[in-house]
Amino acid sequence: MSYFSDELRKAVIARAANHCEYCRLSQDGQEATFHIDHVVPIAVGGQTEIENLALACSLRKGARVKTADATTGAEVQLFNPRIDKREDQFHWDGVLIVGKNPVGRATIEVLKMNREQALSIREEESKLSRHPFTKP
Repeated sequence: MSYFSDELRKAVIARAANHCEYCRLSQDGQEATFHIDHVVPIAVGGQTEIENLALACSLRKGARVKTADATTGAEVQLFNPRIDKREDQFHWDGVLIVGKNPVGRATIEVLKMNREQALSIREEESKLSRHPFTKP
């Protein structure tokens, strides 16, 4: 388990504007505190520095940085919120996140971004005008 100083944690949260940097869910109104994720996991050489950290909701990618795209079978890098443009990888269909390409599709699958609980939360957030696509 990694230790994050209060200063580092606050900097990551501020940069993310208090939103999950993968699915864009707002931390506002959530019971669970979002965690700080190593974009490149420590297990594969990632460092505990702000450039390699992202605010994440309950999504858990573990030590993965690559996976197979279910459509093409090609091994692809997972979405990296530090270097990839979200709009190049994903689009919204209501509360459903849809992958635009192998990276988007594989990331959605691995992170279970459209799991039932996430869809329910997005439905509720939509009713409160806090749907992820309405935020930065």
